[in-house]
Amino acid sequence: MNINKLKKEKNAVILAHYYVDGEVQKIADYVGDSFYLARKATEIKADKVIMAGVYFMGESVKILNPDKKVYMVDLEADCPMAHMISVKEIEEMRKKYDDLAVVCYINSTAEIKAHSDLCCTSSNAVKIVGKLKEKNIFFIPDKNLGGNIAKALPEKNIILNQGYCPVHNNIDAQKVRNMKKSYPNAKVLAHPECRSEVVEIADYVGSTSGIIGEIEKNPKAQYIVVTEEGIGSEIKNRCPDAEIHFPEAMICRDMKLITPEKVEELLEKEINEIQVDEKITEAAKIPLKRMLELGSAK
Repeated sequence: MNINKLKKEKNAVILAHYYVDGEVQKIADYVGDSFYLARKATEIKADKVIMAGVYFMGESVKILNPDKKVYMVDLEADCPMAHMISVKEIEEMRKKYDDLAVVCYINSTAEIKAHSDLCCTSSNAVKIVGKLKEKNIFFIPDKNLGGNIAKALPEKNIILNQGYCPVHNNIDAQKVRNMKKSYPNAKVLAHPECRSEVVEIADYVGSTSGIIGEIEKNPKAQYIVVTEEGIGSEIKNRCPDAEIHFPEAMICRDMKLITPEKVEELLEKEINEIQVDEKITEAAKIPLKRMLELGSAK
């Protein structure tokens, strides 16, 4: 493959999420969770940014970097949860509550971000919501992450939407308990997009980067990792002696649409460029920038 040569010739950088295939992560310049990639996108000097991830990630990069050319490896790679909330529902909630902040998970469309007050990721959601002056928080679109925030911040009135990640929501607590019987010494690490019943029996709950960090504390131990299995590539890179096990069906089909062959074709032909409406860009940039500021603040 000529990917490294093409990247240099075209002054392009590849950003990859932990959930894409390990072979794609190997050719990426930066690999990380949504918050890391959003922040990194504002720091890189390249003319072209290639997002190896799902569509909302590419939109976020374009919104934060309107002067750069941003490309998706596969335009069909999407996040079902990002479409589980509407502008109409947001407007209805604003009419219902005077003291309301609309906080959208970064797993949402550019249009939804444009109608929100603040964005967050799973790694900084509790930190960001905790800093808001408003008591009433409409958290969209993920009901599971929102429910976990509500438990962490009982002083807030977290109003939940009914969206969810199909991959995480599909795992029930009994599956995890059954795995614990097979691996009694394993520590259970769960993503906060999981249902509350799973979160309650986990030893650690955190974002993808948080899960990796937890394993790094004890890199030779045994773990049951309850999130998309693509994270296993980075875990093995950092902690080759860790023994990790995933519940069945923890696979995001959209993330797996991303392949090295498609990356090479994109670089050769410069296809799949993302465009975001100028008005939406200006409105969506506000909650995204607030996320970067509040999420990075000590």
